[in-house]
Amino acid sequence: MSEPLLSVEGLVVDYQLPRGQLRRALDDVSFNVLAGQTVGLVGESGSGKSTIARAIVGLAPITAGTVTLGGGAAAAPRQSVQMVFQDPYSSLDPTKTIGYSVAEPLRVHHGRELGAQEVRARTEQMLESVGIQASAAKLYPAQFSGGQRQRIAIARALIVKPKLVICDEALSALDLSVQAQIINLLVQLRETHGISYLFISHDLSVVEMLCDEVVVLYRGRIAETGPARAVSNRPRHPYTRGLVAAVPEIDPVARAASRATRERLRKPVAPAPPLEDSCQYRHRCVFATEQCEQSRPALRLTDGPTLVACHRYEEVARDLDEKAESEIPAMTPQS
Repeated sequence: MSEPLLSVEGLVVDYQLPRGQLRRALDDVSFNVLAGQTVGLVGESGSGKSTIARAIVGLAPITAGTVTLGGGAAAAPRQSVQMVFQDPYSSLDPTKTIGYSVAEPLRVHHGRELGAQEVRARTEQMLESVGIQASAAKLYPAQFSGGQRQRIAIARALIVKPKLVICDEALSALDLSVQAQIINLLVQLRETHGISYLFISHDLSVVEMLCDEVVVLYRGRIAETGPARAVSNRPRHPYTRGLVAAVPEIDPVARAASRATRERLRKPVAPAPPLEDSCQYRHRCVFATEQCEQSRPALRLTDGPTLVACHRYEEVARDLDEKAESEIPAMTPQS
């Protein structure tokens, strides 16, 4: 197997709180991104997704572990990794034309090599590649819709020909129809430019559409990881089961099965205990036992093939599947 484009090994990130205490945001996170691959990071707010992105680009302190760029990216790490942020309304300078904003990375990284005419030509070409007319380069962000602004932000990220683009919730501020357009654009650009994506989202259904691999995070630790389709179609960790069950379903049978799963997983909300040598999900898990309190589950290979950090994943899957099957007939509308 070729060298990973990005290798994250045992990543630990601690943040300093105002009174001097440390809060662990990431705890022993490891994954790889191969050339031409899209890897999704999924989890609720506070799970550590954006902290991983910030650690990769040097904006978050790394307490332990390593972030390694390979596949030729290590030679020019700053331009080899670019980011597309969540809010297209705040990621572009409202006082600058979009042509100026898109060209800015070129001026930073290649200002001494390229003349003004070459910068302008590359900027217009990049805008056209994301579906924005070259003549629009003289306009300002306020003159574009949210979806168009995100296309402009993508053009700005791609103009220095990065090997890896980190999309940090890049679709969440857009409506569903525009999300579909941006997903199609990202797929097209991946095929055209041969880039890799680290795609951060809270929506597992979107990740399944776009990603090859997925890493499910909860409270800074990996709960489950593996091929995106396998994790989505046959989740093993109870947290992942809850994420999948929360995805809206059109089919009434699938909707009933999801409802049954959500009911089975429902537990009174309890304060999250400190991250210790125990399961990080134990306070929310209806299947938690004394073993979950006393030992931290390691990532284990299933027959998925996925890796799951759960002491009882086989029992959990069997219990949830049986419960859903038994309740579907009663919950499905009768003709």
